[in-house]
Amino acid sequence: MIDLQLTDKTHDEGRQGEALVIDAPAKRNGRKLYIESYGCQMNFADSEIVASILLDQGFETTGDYKEADVVFINTCSIRENAEQRVRNRLSQFGVEKRRNPKLIVGVLGCMAERLKSKFLEEEKLVDVVVGPDAYRDLPQLIGQVEDGQKAINVLLSREETYADISPVRLNGNGITAFISIMRGCDNMCSFCVVPFTRGRERSRDPHSILAEAQDLFDKGYKEVTLLGQNVDSYKWKGADAAENAEIEVNFAQLLEKVALISPEIRIRFSTSHPKDITDEVLYTIAKYDNICNYIHLPVQSGSSRVLDLMNRTYTREWYINRIDAIRNIIPDCAISSDIIAGFCTETEEEHQETLTMMDYVGYDFAFTFSYSERPGTLAARKLEDDIPDEVKRRRLSEILLKQQEWSLYRLQQNVGKTLRILVEGPSKKSDKDYCGRTDQNAMVVFPASEEIKAGQYLNVFIERCTSATLLGRIAD
Repeated sequence: MIDLQLTDKTHDEGRQGEALVIDAPAKRNGRKLYIESYGCQMNFADSEIVASILLDQGFETTGDYKEADVVFINTCSIRENAEQRVRNRLSQFGVEKRRNPKLIVGVLGCMAERLKSKFLEEEKLVDVVVGPDAYRDLPQLIGQVEDGQKAINVLLSREETYADISPVRLNGNGITAFISIMRGCDNMCSFCVVPFTRGRERSRDPHSILAEAQDLFDKGYKEVTLLGQNVDSYKWKGADAAENAEIEVNFAQLLEKVALISPEIRIRFSTSHPKDITDEVLYTIAKYDNICNYIHLPVQSGSSRVLDLMNRTYTREWYINRIDAIRNIIPDCAISSDIIAGFCTETEEEHQETLTMMDYVGYDFAFTFSYSERPGTLAARKLEDDIPDEVKRRRLSEILLKQQEWSLYRLQQNVGKTLRILVEGPSKKSDKDYCGRTDQNAMVVFPASEEIKAGQYLNVFIERCTSATLLGRIAD
C-alpha cells in the first residue's frame, strides 16, 4: 500500500490534505513524488490527475518533500500574491535542492503556462515547467531532466480533457471528491488570466463523467463536486451507443444524469456564470433532493458600468433577475459570490452599488479581493489600474464587514432547526467534536460519539452559531 498526500493551499481555507492509502501500482521504480497545490479546486483536481499519471509510471508519493525525488508545485496566477507565495515556496524547496542536487523541482499549472520559459530563466531552481494541458508528457519530461536538460511543455490543447485518466483521490477523507467536467474558458473577462493559462473551453464526454461518479459511489464516496471554469456552458455532442444516435447533453441534463446514480450521493458544482445559468438548471436542482441547494454565482461588481469594463457580459439588472429566479425556484438555496474591490476607474458610487447588491442578495459567503492587475489581460493592456491601494483596502474592508454581517445572519436563521448533514470526520479544533456540512454548504460542529462514522448522514439540532459555523447536537 502507498501513503498518498497532497498539500492543498486553497484560496479559501489554506488547509492541508490528509493521507490516503490506495493500492500500490504493479511496478515500483523506487522514486517518490511530492505535489503541492495552490489556488482553485481545478488545480486540486489536476494534481490528482498528475498523481495518477506518475503512479502508473511506478512512482510512490510522499507527504514530506524532503523525502521526494520529484517535487511539483501546482500553481495559480489569479492574483499577484498567489504567485508570490509560489516563489517563496520554491525558495524553500531550493534549500533541499542544494542539499540534494538530484532533486527535480517542477512548476505545473497556470503560473507555468503564463511565464513559460521565463520560469526556467528566472527561477534557477526549477527544472520542469508544464502547462495544464501537457500532464501526459510528464514521464518524458522527467526523463529529459534526468538526462541533464531543462524541460518544458506549455502547449495548450483544444481537445485534452483527461477523460480516460482515473484521478488518484488525494483529499484523504474517502467521502467527497471532485469530478472535472470541462476544461478551459471562452469568457474573456478583462481581469482574468484563465483563458490564456487554461485555453479554450471544451466539455468532457458525459459517459466518462457518469462512469467516474458511479465508481466513486461504488467505492463509498457520498458527495461529488462537478468542476468547470463555467459549468453552465457545458455542452457535449456525440454518439450514444445505447440510443444508436447523435445526442446533445447540456449542464442541466448532466446534473440530472449524475443525480440519478443514487439518491445517497450528493452533488455540488462550481462555478456558475450569471450570463449562462438557466431556469432549466434551477428546476433540475429543485427536482432532486440530492443536488445541493447551493450555488456559487460570482457577481464581481454591483455596477453595470464596471461589469462592462470587466467584460462580464451581463448587467446589474440581469444578475438581479438570476437571483430572483433562484429565490423563486429554490427558496432555501444558499448563494455565494466573488467580489472585486477597486477595479479600474471604479467610483465611490459604484463601490456603493456593490454594497447594495450584497444587501439585495444577502450572500451566505463570498470570496473578496482587491483588484490585482495580471499581465497579459485585457485590463492590463487597455485600462489604468488607477485606484490607490489605500482606497482598495478601505473598500475591501467595507465589503468584508458587510459580508460578515450577512454570513452571521444566514447562519442564525438555522438556529432552532434540525438539519441533515453529511459527516466529514473529526473537527479540526477538537477531537471531542465531529463536523459535517449541510447541503447549503454550512459547516456544522457537534459532540463526537462512538456510533458516528465519517460518510454518515445525520440529523443535527442547531443550538447556536458563530459567524462561520453552526453548533448543535445529534437530534433525538
